[in-house]
Amino acid sequence: MQYRQLGHLGPRVSEIGFGGWALGGQWGAQDDADSIAALNRAIDLGVNFIDTAAGYGDGRSERLIAEVAKQRSEQLFIATKTPPADGPWPPSPYCAWQDRYSANYLRENIEQRLRNLQVERIDLLQLHTWTRAWNDDPQPLLVLRKLREEGKIGMIGISTPEQDQNCVIQLMRDGLVDCVQVIFNLFDQEPAAQLLPVAEETGTGVIVRVALDEGMLAGKFTAEHRFADDDFRQQYFAGDRLPRSVDRVAEIANDMHRFGLQDYSVADLAIKFALSASGVGSVITGIRSAEQAELNAAVSDKPAVPDTLLHLLRRHNWRRGVWYAGK
Repeated sequence: MQYRQLGHLGPRVSEIGFGGWALGGQWGAQDDADSIAALNRAIDLGVNFIDTAAGYGDGRSERLIAEVAKQRSEQLFIATKTPPADGPWPPSPYCAWQDRYSANYLRENIEQRLRNLQVERIDLLQLHTWTRAWNDDPQPLLVLRKLREEGKIGMIGISTPEQDQNCVIQLMRDGLVDCVQVIFNLFDQEPAAQLLPVAEETGTGVIVRVALDEGMLAGKFTAEHRFADDDFRQQYFAGDRLPRSVDRVAEIANDMHRFGLQDYSVADLAIKFALSASGVGSVITGIRSAEQAELNAAVSDKPAVPDTLLHLLRRHNWRRGVWYAGK
């Protein structure tokens, strides 16, 4: 496992991170024993960065991570997220921050995060979404600063909203966030234009999520695949999205084979592509089993992808709009 600095202020974290969304059950039925085995195997393989959220099974993911963490001797860096109070997701431009991220709400929610994770201090607290409507009066981030002064949280971050990832650029330039979590993958390469360069310029840590496009870039789906009713991807890949995506993955596989990367899967290539972006500290991969932990962790030590192929892969940027399916 290789390690990278998470921005100017952050620790060295494993470049392959553990994504804890599926542990909450929104990717279909998930046995807690499998989740615990997955976490332990990932840590065995050198993964020290784990990402979760309040909304992942109403705290179920956080509690499972805490159960494992307290049994391990390794120093782990655990990030979680606080969602906005009830209202539209993503927040409407007409939403007032006072209604979604008030000081009282943030304090109460973060206390629950501390209880679920069984810690006195959260390594990285991320607001789970944002709107640029709050950029000129970013009071929620000032509340987080106060909580950091009180020792409740370490780093402050934002998980970018799918429909407007660049809304955090002003916040990075104003020094209000230590870290941002962004969608960046072979299909969605927009952050390379402005967001990632600004993060590097300001020393803001970058965590990449959705590197495998919710599993599509694992290269295992066919046009006939059917998702379970309790799997959010049933909506994410609704209509003709599934066959269109499968066809594009086949094109990526063809590019990979042209370069003779025999030891690579499409998933490996997709993760390496995300890691190749300048300034990226860690790429979160969703892990549901010990086997997935082994496959994803192994990517870190695979040989580098040729620069010529990385450049060629830029052609797969796909302006498909936001395939929002809710959380």
